[in-house]
Amino acid sequence: MTLATSGLHHVTAIAGNPRRNAEFYLRTLGLRLVKTTVNFDAPDVYHLYFGDEAGRPGTLLTFFPFDGVAPGRRGNGQATTTAFSVPAASIGWWQRHLRAAGTDVGEVAERDGEQALTFHDPDGLELSLVAHPQGDPRDPWDGGTIPAEHGIRGLHSVTLSTADEAGTVGMLEELGLRSAWQDGNRLRFAAGDGGPGALVDVAVDPRGTHGLVAGGTVHHVAWRVPDEATQERWRAELVERGAEVTAILDRQYFRSIYFREPGGTLLEIATDRPGFDVDEPLLELGRALKLPPWLEPDREQIEAALPKLPLPAENDPERTTA
Repeated sequence: MTLATSGLHHVTAIAGNPRRNAEFYLRTLGLRLVKTTVNFDAPDVYHLYFGDEAGRPGTLLTFFPFDGVAPGRRGNGQATTTAFSVPAASIGWWQRHLRAAGTDVGEVAERDGEQALTFHDPDGLELSLVAHPQGDPRDPWDGGTIPAEHGIRGLHSVTLSTADEAGTVGMLEELGLRSAWQDGNRLRFAAGDGGPGALVDVAVDPRGTHGLVAGGTVHHVAWRVPDEATQERWRAELVERGAEVTAILDRQYFRSIYFREPGGTLLEIATDRPGFDVDEPLLELGRALKLPPWLEPDREQIEAALPKLPLPAENDPERTTA
């Protein structure tokens, strides 16, 4: 490829009860709800975006929450772990905080100089908090429940599980990622400057079970490009190389194309702009249901079909002191 992504844009997963999902990511992890909207392809389902103050690319974990959804199965052909970046001095604080919140969290593990805590959200989605040895210059969302000095800085990495090492690695290299290290059947690749938010791990298991995308699993992983012109070039190159790529889709806050890497994981290329303040002010992000122009005529029916979503008020957060 003649192009290279600078890093992760967002990760999108499947959740169950939307209220439970929102309260976990707002209260327990202290992220900001930067957009309350719907799945544009199935508008009777919410699409909730959690991230930093402005929902910057590289900080976003998003959900399609289906109340009563059947549980999925982690395995090959999926992103099986989503990791967030936190300060190195905060790992112990997070372990105590998560345990106090009733979250099943293990011991701190170390790999290649990083410290990591692995745990699961209420739907079973596997998450990790990682302290990168070089630190993370990104600012946390400081208007939520977590003290800013401990706050999540954004995405750190994702782990792709695959039975097809050559195919998955080949696609990552085509996206402009470079090999960073290898530890047995686990390989790391880096985009851009290779810091938090620009990393992907590949876990290779030729005999592993194939995953099932449903509740508590990742639906897709999005990589970032600066603008639509670059995205169009990406699409042309991917098609020329034989990938089955969707048309460019308008997601209101970015433009998207989708395709699968040879190991089976659904990938997306998403533009950095226009961003989440295109339809509401920065200070009011996430507080009201926002619909794209083509769904506004159906607002009444859409709102009637959606479950109520009472959310904690951001203006008066109950800060955690654990």
